[in-house]
Amino acid sequence: MSMMADMMKSMPMAETTGMDMSMMQGCIEACSAASMAATMCADADGAENMGRCASMCMNTADVAMTMMRMMMRPNGYDMGCMTSMMTACMTMGEACAAECMMHAEMSEHCRICASACTAMVEACRSAMASMSS
Repeated sequence: MSMMADMMKSMPMAETTGMDMSMMQGCIEACSAASMAATMCADADGAENMGRCASMCMNTADVAMTMMRMMMRPNGYDMGCMTSMMTACMTMGEACAAECMMHAEMSEHCRICASACTAMVEACRSAMASMSS
């Protein structure tokens, strides 16, 4: 069992928030991976003079990190805020994946970033489906 799973089980009141913490764990990990991939992709994009892609990646990294941090605080859970943020995270992830896919044949980092963003969108969709008010 991972440290994250142990920590989530230890969270007081987590079970009463309406969040399925095991589902949130997968989403947290996907957001973390997407944030890291997008940050590294943005850095590589900068060296390749791909400003739009770099900006999209940095925005995605920021949104994914914020989403991850919100999920790690179940006691602050609010259905409206969570739903809005999850939607924003999926929208940004989809936009970044689309942008990176335009460069995927020539840039391996863009292909990896697009894949990580797509996985994050799918994990957010699953987590959102498990949330209750």
